[in-house]
Amino acid sequence: MQSKIVLLPGDGVGPEVVDQARAVLTTVAKKSGHVFEFQTCLMGGIAIDQTGEALPAETLSACKGADAVLLGAVGGPKWDNPRAKVRPEMGLLGIRRELGLYANLRPVRGYTELLGSSPLKPDRVEGVNMLVLRELTGGVYFGQKFREDTPKGVRVVDTLEYYDFEIERIVKLAFEIARGRQKKVTSVDKANVLESSRVWREIASNLGAKYPDVTLEHQLVDSCAMRLVTAPGSFDVIVTENMFGDILSDEAAVLTGSLGMLPSASLGEGKLGLYEPIHGSAPDIAGKGIANPLGTILSAAMLLRHSLGLEAEAASIERAVEKALARGARTKDLGGDKPVSTSGMGEAVLAALES
Repeated sequence: MQSKIVLLPGDGVGPEVVDQARAVLTTVAKKSGHVFEFQTCLMGGIAIDQTGEALPAETLSACKGADAVLLGAVGGPKWDNPRAKVRPEMGLLGIRRELGLYANLRPVRGYTELLGSSPLKPDRVEGVNMLVLRELTGGVYFGQKFREDTPKGVRVVDTLEYYDFEIERIVKLAFEIARGRQKKVTSVDKANVLESSRVWREIASNLGAKYPDVTLEHQLVDSCAMRLVTAPGSFDVIVTENMFGDILSDEAAVLTGSLGMLPSASLGEGKLGLYEPIHGSAPDIAGKGIANPLGTILSAAMLLRHSLGLEAEAASIERAVEKALARGARTKDLGGDKPVSTSGMGEAVLAALES
C-alpha cells in the first residue's frame, strides 16, 4: 500500500513533535510493508513569515492531493495580534473549510500509568474512555462578525449560526461512532437560552429515535463542564457545537494529566482527514527538546485508522505508547524523577514498536 501524507509542522514545538510522529510512521510502514510518501509544507506563522499567507495555495493544493494530513501546531506571541489582517489561526480555519472537515474527534483516556499525573483523584480518572465530537465548520467562529460605533459606545457582534443539515450530520456521526463503543451519546447544548441549541436538541432527539440501541441524553453545557470533573467516567461520546466543543475538549484533556497526551482527528465525508495534537505551539518550550510528542504520535495512529484504514497498524502504535509509559518513560509535563526529552520519548515508543 502506498499513501501520501502531508506534514504541516507549523510553529513552536510543532516541528519537534511532528518529527517524532514521522519516525514512528516510517517504522510502522517498514514493519508492515507499506510505503508512505511524506511532503512537508508551510502553514501558520512560519507560512506568514515566508509567503504572507497563513495557508499558501501550494500547501492547500498538496493537502487536497494527499491521503492524510498531519499537523503540529500554529501560532505564537510573534503573531499574537487579534486585529492583524493575517493570523496563523486563519490557516487552521481555512484548511478545515477547504477540505470540508466538519467533525473533530478528540478521544480522552485515563492511562493507568499516569493516574498520579491527573489533577483529579485517581479513582475518578481510572477507566475514563470518552470521545468528544466537536462540530468544526459552523457556529460563532464562522458567523457574521463586526464592530460599530454607536451613540451608546462601541457595539460588537458575533453571530452563532447553523444550518440544520450541519447539526444533523455531526449528531448522526456521534450515534454511528457510539454503536462501536459503549452505545451512549451525550448531546451538549444551551437550550434554555439559545435558539440554535433548541434546534440542536430537536434534531438530536429526532435522530435518537432512529438509533434505539444507543442511549441519548441531553446536557446543558455548564452542567456538562461540572460533570466532566465530578464524574468523567459517566461519558462515552459527547457531541456538541463548535465553541462548546472547543472548551469542553480542553477541559476533558486535563483529566489525563497533560495536554501533551491528547490526539485529534478532523474528518469530512471522505477518507481525507487532518490529524493533530490538541496542544498549542507552546512557544515557551520550543527548541528546548522537552515537548511531549505522544499527542502527535497518537494522532498518527488515528491517521492510520481513519484515513488509511490500517487498524492493526494504528493499534500497534497505541500499544507501543502504553508500553513506553509502562516502562517509565516520562517527558517533563508528565512528571517523574528523570524526564526524557522529546526525542527520548519518541525513541521509547520506537523501541516498544520493535519489541
